[in-house]
Amino acid sequence: RCLAFEMVGYGDSIPAGRGRDISVARQADYLLDWLDALEIERAVLVGHDLGGGVVQIAAVRDSHRCAGLVLTNSIAYDSWPIPSVRGLRAAGGVVERLPDSLFKLLIASFMVRGHDNLAVGRESGRMHARPYLEHGGAAALIRQIRSLDVRDTLAVQHDLPKLGVPARVVWGTADRFQKVGYGERLASDLATVLTRIEGGKHWTPEDHPDAISAAVNQVLLAV
Repeated sequence: RCLAFEMVGYGDSIPAGRGRDISVARQADYLLDWLDALEIERAVLVGHDLGGGVVQIAAVRDSHRCAGLVLTNSIAYDSWPIPSVRGLRAAGGVVERLPDSLFKLLIASFMVRGHDNLAVGRESGRMHARPYLEHGGAAALIRQIRSLDVRDTLAVQHDLPKLGVPARVVWGTADRFQKVGYGERLASDLATVLTRIEGGKHWTPEDHPDAISAAVNQVLLAV
């Protein structure tokens, strides 16, 4: 089975995150609880960006559950929050009051910057904006940003080499948000090679789904 976990407080689950801990570290607990509810004892964990941090932490916390790991343009170590996100957090009191018209422009700009396929980037911007606009607008984004804490990934960095599971790391080399050097470090710690997507930017699952699915299939064959 191929299943997608929606982080609590993100996407259409934004309402479920109100009044709850939606940090990356806590998301790992929610993910493991979700697997428990589905009675899944072993899984290949796949993650991008914040989700990549979530699956790293989940794999370390429950190594017997993790059958394999695929990371693509993921947060890791001290790679985050990125400067633009830190800026939004600093100005959070103003940003959270943005009207929807300006908020849509903010999301669209961020998404396009992270895509090497601009048509996909524009479509992605519209798709990502929708749940925000339906569930609190800019205030929902600022609530997410305020939950980000680099200590969550720093806490597990020394445990990654101990996982000993089949792994693949795939990275867009032109990513300005998560630099390729972090991908190289992850590949080294996970005892695998880095698959480079030359010219690829941040949103590799959307721009380069074939490369990501190939990595997932390679790990599945190795499990």
